[in-house]
Amino acid sequence: MSNTALLERPSTTTSPARPALRLVTDRPAPVAPAAPERHLPAGTTPRGFALYVGFDEIKAAASGVSLGTIVDALRRTLAEVAPAAETYATVAIAAQGTGGRDVDVVRLALHEPSAVARTRAEEEPDDDVATGHVVVDISRKRVVLDGESAALTFKEFELLQYLVLREGRTIERTELVSSLWQTGGVDAPGERTIDVHVRRLRAKLGRYEDIVRTVRGVGYRFDRHADVVINYGHGTPSPDRF
Repeated sequence: MSNTALLERPSTTTSPARPALRLVTDRPAPVAPAAPERHLPAGTTPRGFALYVGFDEIKAAASGVSLGTIVDALRRTLAEVAPAAETYATVAIAAQGTGGRDVDVVRLALHEPSAVARTRAEEEPDDDVATGHVVVDISRKRVVLDGESAALTFKEFELLQYLVLREGRTIERTELVSSLWQTGGVDAPGERTIDVHVRRLRAKLGRYEDIVRTVRGVGYRFDRHADVVINYGHGTPSPDRF
């Protein structure tokens, strides 16, 4: 009987240690569904994913959990299904009373590209961006010095942004390297050569180079300065980790 499961009784010579019944089937083994086709820009490849969770502390408490508990559970699950995967968790913060779906607020607070693109038309035009001698525009990934855009590379902006979002905290060189460069990457600097990247960044900041301060023997720090304006756009990014 094809494609049916049979319960086959053992012969009288069957050892008593064997089970009384044995499941026999000729059904083929299940085949995992094919991965959906991805339409990616030429020359690119997926390197991971981000899961945005809209769930504030009040809702979490009402469910008998905390945000940290949820993160820990997700990490344990990931460790089981993909032990080699690396993780990083950050909490999204927004002004009290911010309207909209929780998950949309989270996506905007963390500057998820498609969420930002959908709300770009609602942003103030470039001429209306908050003015100052130095404008670090997180939402548009640029730095404006005395009204002129600074020619920072992507990595130089990332370096400055990392310090800005951790205002007042001294960041060790090892943390900068591990957070901003792929581990083992060919372009990853050492703990000392990170100083070269900082020097290049400072050179492009010109007379405002001291907004990136050196803490001798430790690393670097960004301190708020009267001449500096930080434009976060929609939401306020948070560097807090679980």
